[in-house]
Amino acid sequence: MKRVKRFYILLAVIICLIFLLIGRLAQIQLISTESFSKEKVNLIEASVKQRTQEMTIDDGRGKFISRNGYPLTYETNNRLVLFPFLQKMEWPAKRVADIMDVPSSELISKLGTENKPVVIEKELTSTQMKQINDLKYPGIFAVPLQQKNSLPLAYHLIGVVRQNEKLIEQKYEESLKQGELSLHTPVGITGLQSSFDEFLLPEQESKLLYHVDRFGGPLFGIDVKYTGTANPFYPVNIETTIDEKIQKMAEEIAGRYDMKRGGIVLLDVETNELLALVSKPDINDSNPYDQNKGIQNRMLAPQVPGSIFKTVVAAAGIEERADIYNRLFNCDLNIYKEELKDDSKMGALTFEDSFARSCNYTFGELANEITAKDSNILETYAAKLGLTDLAGWSGDVFHFDHFRQLKEEKRGVIWQTESSQRHWKEISQTAIGQKDVRVTPLAVANMMATIARGGERYTVKAVNQIQYKNGASLYQFKQQKVKDEAIEPYTAVQLQKLLRQVVTHEKGTGRRFQTLPYEVAGKSGTAELGDEKSSVNKWFAGYFPATNPKYALVVVDLATTSSKAVTNSVYYDIVQELYKMDQEKNR
Repeated sequence: MKRVKRFYILLAVIICLIFLLIGRLAQIQLISTESFSKEKVNLIEASVKQRTQEMTIDDGRGKFISRNGYPLTYETNNRLVLFPFLQKMEWPAKRVADIMDVPSSELISKLGTENKPVVIEKELTSTQMKQINDLKYPGIFAVPLQQKNSLPLAYHLIGVVRQNEKLIEQKYEESLKQGELSLHTPVGITGLQSSFDEFLLPEQESKLLYHVDRFGGPLFGIDVKYTGTANPFYPVNIETTIDEKIQKMAEEIAGRYDMKRGGIVLLDVETNELLALVSKPDINDSNPYDQNKGIQNRMLAPQVPGSIFKTVVAAAGIEERADIYNRLFNCDLNIYKEELKDDSKMGALTFEDSFARSCNYTFGELANEITAKDSNILETYAAKLGLTDLAGWSGDVFHFDHFRQLKEEKRGVIWQTESSQRHWKEISQTAIGQKDVRVTPLAVANMMATIARGGERYTVKAVNQIQYKNGASLYQFKQQKVKDEAIEPYTAVQLQKLLRQVVTHEKGTGRRFQTLPYEVAGKSGTAELGDEKSSVNKWFAGYFPATNPKYALVVVDLATTSSKAVTNSVYYDIVQELYKMDQEKNR
């Protein structure tokens, strides 16, 4: 009796296990075929992939182009693609090689024993492509292939695309649930790629695919297939304001002088559009999350400006009608009213000479005088010149409220403490751009463009429009005039004179630029960082031509030493190259 009972128990257990197995099989093959397990694996896709080899022609993500339509992130090249199963077949290698005008041995060698499609890196003409495809031989295709630039132009501005499951879940929960995206869909994690990610997300990749048997050969009767979107509107193009020739030139010059940390910002004065932006160090593409390798765009991050900030103090002194023009300042003293060493003494200087030669004492004194009347005066004029506001374009775009083109940009800071806690020495330090003062190079370039325009403030545009795939405009970003309070036109004119004297004065800190073909107006800055290496931020910010401003340019070499700083050399060469480019355009 006990044996019979044990038998029935065992039989019941076996039946339960069979039902569990059937249930599991039903879940795998019928119920959870498109979202299996916590990882939400699409089992149908996975099974197909086991027997599918593919070559991605276009990842389907929207593209970035320059103001002239030049591709900034990808290039499309006509290439020959050979599939691995050709290794086991007699294929017309010589005929293909003759069309391409290369040895057939080269094609056979590159195909080798590869187990994935091989791209032959030779540009094909449209005629060659047609001749190859007219052969209609399986596994041989001439296609326009999208290839990512090894180091895209304006990489810090454009940004990085990577898989990021956490970001997908946070940002696109609904699209994930509806199956429009997967956890493995690449998304923008920095720069414009992140700002415009919702517009850029791929609908469908364009691929060449073929199905193989267990030996890797093509299944009988199945040819290579093409899959791709037929939508004439998507993916979109993001037309930036970047001029690709100027951007290449700026990147080449920064590399020529081996700039380690720092960068370049160039604006069009008339439109306030960003023409070029370089940030150093370069992004480590193999590990973009490594903060020490340059993923941060330093041109959008607050930096210690040094004497660049004297422009703010000068604006406040001029506009508040302080008695600055009819007096002399003792530039044998430092900002603490202590006597300088003999080689640093400048004697008694006028306000104009003090600005040209960057006398610290003058601006420490002036800042204390004007803050005695209004403790917030430096913040007020820093804001009027755009140093503490976000400079980048922002506004409502479709259903995106307060959309920001440059969402990584940070605000500048003048004080970290309350006004009542400020001491005269702290005010003097602030006046020369030290203490708590932090401003972005982009904001400094915007300030120079504002002065060059006579005080009119605009936001900085990095993107002109979003285009449909067929070139039609989806959305245009219009020029934005800043409605906040600005400096008076008289103040702007006086600042223009001061900035020009920095270069024309025989002892001016920008006198090196006197020999340039464009007349430069600007301000130098050396900000002490207070570390053991005596590191400094070395700046030059200005605009040119001085009489009819076209460009506003900022170059900053960060955390360097005065003897190694390449700021002036980079600035000089960029101005010279821009002059040459403009001369060629006018011919």
